[in-house]
Amino acid sequence: MTPIGMLMIIIAYLLGSISSAVLISRFYDLPDPREQGSGNPGATNVFRLGGHFAAALVLFCDMLKGTLPVWTGYLLGINPFLLGLIGISACLGHIFPLFFHFRGGKGVATALGSIAPIGFDLTGIMLSTWIIVLCFTGYSSVAAIFTSLLAPFFTWLLKPQFTMPVAMLSCLILFRHQDNIKRLFNGTEQKAIHKKKPVDDEIQGEK
Repeated sequence: MTPIGMLMIIIAYLLGSISSAVLISRFYDLPDPREQGSGNPGATNVFRLGGHFAAALVLFCDMLKGTLPVWTGYLLGINPFLLGLIGISACLGHIFPLFFHFRGGKGVATALGSIAPIGFDLTGIMLSTWIIVLCFTGYSSVAAIFTSLLAPFFTWLLKPQFTMPVAMLSCLILFRHQDNIKRLFNGTEQKAIHKKKPVDDEIQGEK
């Protein structure tokens, strides 16, 4: 491993350790996302606690934490395998943030941001997959798991030289969602989107 590669891995971890969800929640005087809602400091939980705008800011900042170090490494000519390690390091910073007592999120947005420098076509496909599954199921965790499973396949079709690093990121995201998978099987997982009940059902429920 080259000194530049090692430096970029360290920078990626430190950048990932900046918890966008906690900082933005403090700025907008929202509850600490680590203590309220699902307890996950990510865009989905901030959406539950503070609405669309705050959640969009968290999503953007979390993606940026992955994009900046990987894009810089790409411009420096670092090979695909090391780029994967840089992306993983940014995600590990998000999951185990040095500056926030190692209590972080799932790393989904940061992983997506890490993949963005590979190509906007690939990023668009994965983001679209996540949105479609989220809208269909209502579960952010299901969307993340499904997209992570498909990400290496999409990468192999569009940018085969990056299949291995993307697969590494996918494995990390799947590992991080172990508790969500258990809750899905137990029927206790929280939905990010709740479909409104028909008016007739609401009337019946009031009787």
